[in-house]
Amino acid sequence: MNIGIRGIGGYVPEKRMTNKDFEAFLETSDEWITKMTGIKERRFAADDQDTSDLAFIAAERAIKDSGLRKEDIDMILVATATGDHKFPSVACQLQERLGLRNIPAMDQLAACTGFIYSMVTAQQFILTGACRHVLVIGAEKLTKIADMTDRNTAILFGDGAAAVVLGEVTEGHGIMDYQLGSDGSGGQYLFDRKADQLLAMNGREVFKFAVRIMGDMAAKTVEEAGLRAEDIDMFIPHQANIRIMESSRQRLGIDKDKMSVTVDRYGNTSAASIPLSLLHEIDKGTVTDGSKIVLVGFGGGLTYGAITLIYGK
Repeated sequence: MNIGIRGIGGYVPEKRMTNKDFEAFLETSDEWITKMTGIKERRFAADDQDTSDLAFIAAERAIKDSGLRKEDIDMILVATATGDHKFPSVACQLQERLGLRNIPAMDQLAACTGFIYSMVTAQQFILTGACRHVLVIGAEKLTKIADMTDRNTAILFGDGAAAVVLGEVTEGHGIMDYQLGSDGSGGQYLFDRKADQLLAMNGREVFKFAVRIMGDMAAKTVEEAGLRAEDIDMFIPHQANIRIMESSRQRLGIDKDKMSVTVDRYGNTSAASIPLSLLHEIDKGTVTDGSKIVLVGFGGGLTYGAITLIYGK
């Protein structure tokens, strides 16, 4: 049974927050932000938009793209660290808004690796026969947990959502291999502060971890899939920082023009970053039917994971 992407959709808010905008209230500059992160702008959700609102639009677009009916969805998984509430989950909110009844719905928290974790979870439910089609969404409103007084982290994050419908696809397509892992000893480097629930990060330690683990996981999943680096058509890393992305690309040994880069336009959107980048490449035409793709990410936990798949229905 080949499990792959039947449909995809995404959404980013209207408001653009440029590096120049940060110069008005932080001791920073467009030049410094671009050099250190590769980010030029990011999207900020409106005050009356929350994570579930972003996720809902992405979900509807993914279902439409799949050609399925809403009633064909058997489960909803939402990867997010910024749900509207501690409970109910974003997934349950979407179940109601999509008009679906009596199907399981849950959020998964693996921070920026969340979308990969949820993709693998969905695959397992389909392989067991418990589900036929699973809606997987990565959605974040990171601006509500970003400390806008901290110039080292405020500049990094944006809001957005993207979704896929996973199901059985034709032979020669789908997920070929996945790798998942975690290192709880690194949880102290990326967390939400108890006092105010805002995000805190030890950038140096996270950078060192990410550079090593992203390249290693990408290389391992390609090898386990029976492929070589030169076989890969598109490398889609978590869009955290261009220097981390470049290091992992070089570690994998893939050409620069085969790496997806959307960090310049969206910033770090955590669980939404990988599917938003995949959608970007599909829209550009650089990912088409039969393209061999590597998805790789890392996040708070610390978590990490990678997937090798062949795109197409």
